[in-house]
Amino acid sequence: MTAHRAFVRRTALSVTAGAAVLVLAACGSDSGSGGHDMGSMESDSSPTATASAKAGDHNDADVDFSKEMIQHHRQAVDMAELAADRASSQEVKDLATKVKGAQDPEIKTMSGWLTSWGEDVPEEMSGAMDHDMSSAMPGMMSGTDMDKLEKASGAEFDTMFLTMMVEHHEGAVEMAETEKADGTYGPATKLADDVVTAQTAEIKQMNKMLGKS
Repeated sequence: MTAHRAFVRRTALSVTAGAAVLVLAACGSDSGSGGHDMGSMESDSSPTATASAKAGDHNDADVDFSKEMIQHHRQAVDMAELAADRASSQEVKDLATKVKGAQDPEIKTMSGWLTSWGEDVPEEMSGAMDHDMSSAMPGMMSGTDMDKLEKASGAEFDTMFLTMMVEHHEGAVEMAETEKADGTYGPATKLADDVVTAQTAEIKQMNKMLGKS
């Protein structure tokens, strides 16, 4: 009985040792192969990832959108600040505060993108320059339009502000749709999508305030 157990034990040890040798051999082979594959994978993917990061994955449409929307937003903020001072309706004042609160941070965000891309951030404009830009960007008010808004007050101001801001928002939505179609920079196309969503809702709100819906 004892001899039999010893025989079984020796046999088991032999099988275990043989299996261990096979496993080690397989691991050595896999390690060499796996190491080669991993090295190849890293050498294939790393340069691409690095190049993509350096390039910022943006194109001319992203640059144009950022530069033009900064100017567009600036004018909307100017209009909103006028409304905060001159509007007779609290609802109009609340809307103006909402517009300024949303677009000021977006101006800063887009300015940051342009700087990181080595592009110039547009300078502030006024008067005749606003008029020139109005022909290039949809929804922009001319210098004359802004002068009229500044001189208006009370209910007249409210109506004029809402009418102009509807047109202004419609232009911004048009610009944002172009960016969504042509841009490649993820954060920019996401911001464009946010502009479409927010300003489309505000257009409906303002038209309702004007009694148009």
